[in-house]
Amino acid sequence: MKTAREKFYKPALLGLVAGLLVLVSFLQSSLNVSREKLGITRLDPLENMPPVLAFTTQALGGFRGLIANALWIRATDLQEQDRYFEMMQLADWITKLEPHYVGVWTVQAWNMVYNISIKFKEPADRWRFVKGGIELLRDEGLKYNPGEVMMYRELGWYFQHKIGQNMDDAHMYFKLTWAKEMNDLFGGGRPNFEALSNPKTEEEKQRAQRLTEKYKMDPKVMKELDDKYGPLEWRMPETHSIYWAWLGLQKAKGENLIALRRMIYQSMQLAFFRGAIIEDLVRGEITFGPYLDNVENANRSYEDMLAIDKESEATIKTGHGNFLVNVPYFLYLYNRPAEAAKWLKILQQKYPERVGPNVTLDEYVVGKTMEEVGETSQDKTGVVVGGLIIKYFSSLIQDDDDAAMNYFQLAKKVWQRFQDQIKGQEARMGQKPFEVTRKEILDRMLDPEQGIHPELQARLRTKLGLPAAAPSTNAPSPTVQEPASSVSPPTSTNTAPVKPSGN
Repeated sequence: MKTAREKFYKPALLGLVAGLLVLVSFLQSSLNVSREKLGITRLDPLENMPPVLAFTTQALGGFRGLIANALWIRATDLQEQDRYFEMMQLADWITKLEPHYVGVWTVQAWNMVYNISIKFKEPADRWRFVKGGIELLRDEGLKYNPGEVMMYRELGWYFQHKIGQNMDDAHMYFKLTWAKEMNDLFGGGRPNFEALSNPKTEEEKQRAQRLTEKYKMDPKVMKELDDKYGPLEWRMPETHSIYWAWLGLQKAKGENLIALRRMIYQSMQLAFFRGAIIEDLVRGEITFGPYLDNVENANRSYEDMLAIDKESEATIKTGHGNFLVNVPYFLYLYNRPAEAAKWLKILQQKYPERVGPNVTLDEYVVGKTMEEVGETSQDKTGVVVGGLIIKYFSSLIQDDDDAAMNYFQLAKKVWQRFQDQIKGQEARMGQKPFEVTRKEILDRMLDPEQGIHPELQARLRTKLGLPAAAPSTNAPSPTVQEPASSVSPPTSTNTAPVKPSGN
């Protein structure tokens, strides 16, 4: 038979343990406050957590990592089961428990941008999660992990790939929405770096505040980058990919910096192919075209990285060569034969294995055109079609009708072949109808204010059988019948954005 002491011994021990746990919880709270004041650690309040988990976390204090590991194991199981929405809540708790656990931030953001966004059909719904993933890394993840390469790499990748490329059916919605957002932020196409860095008016102060507090961007870093590789088109996603990679190179620590360097020259290359925004004021739309004036800066981005990173020289040279083989071709297509010849020589000197030393510019372009016709790149095909139409118009103006007809027919063949190759995917990858593209370019080319020289306009109108232009009208040109109509990209497609005065 147990004595009274034996009966109460175990309950007394349990009571003592409970009391000590309560005492520890009070001491832990005080200790956390002291640690935060001393800057030893960062602790966020645990929100929307079950009471048991909240109590256990506070009670165990230093064992937060164990709780985070347990939650991470469960989150991994949910990921394998494609239960992303449930996983999001667990990931949120883990980032509160262990804000320096980089893997949780990147996985959660990736799921939002790629796995969850595609569950929705409406582009606006998809954009909400794409933008949410970007904001998660930019606004929260980088706050706790400013020196982590992976954070900058992932953030730049979302701009370069998810928004910049055409892998998502809603990619055009993403691009247009972001461009309009940036246009509103900057009050026009180009940021005024001086006003953003040293705002004076109330409007300038509001813009500067939005830039730094909402978008977490530094106008001084923007200007530094723009001076080196620009002027850049800050409404394009590729420019923001370059910005975050550039910032990462300055702040991040680690051995994988090549990922950030690669992102810079890859995005510069993409900006060369499709880095200019063309505003169609008549239709209230914007489209994208090649930014040919930035070829020198795009080339320098490769050379800069080659000078810095000798260990990755072979990789960077491969990318550089891939870029240079397209430069003479695109410049020629957009009626810049002298520049095209210059860059063909550079290609022959730097990478003689890519093209023979005796290949002429005409020979190179003809061979490259046939090569491109066999590709299914949306951006490159658009460049080829537009460039061939420009050559068609240029030949008409010069009374070289035979050459003009060749360029026109080749443009139609390239367009048709691309459309045939992507059957069933037109909504995501398709080109505009050929007649629409031709008409748009013709409208811009004959624009009294932004088109080609009035004398050349008059020649072109004569060759196309169009009436003479009215003295003061910006109306679209009359419809013309094939093959006398074609469309060529406006001047803004091939020229750099204009820098505001004083910057």
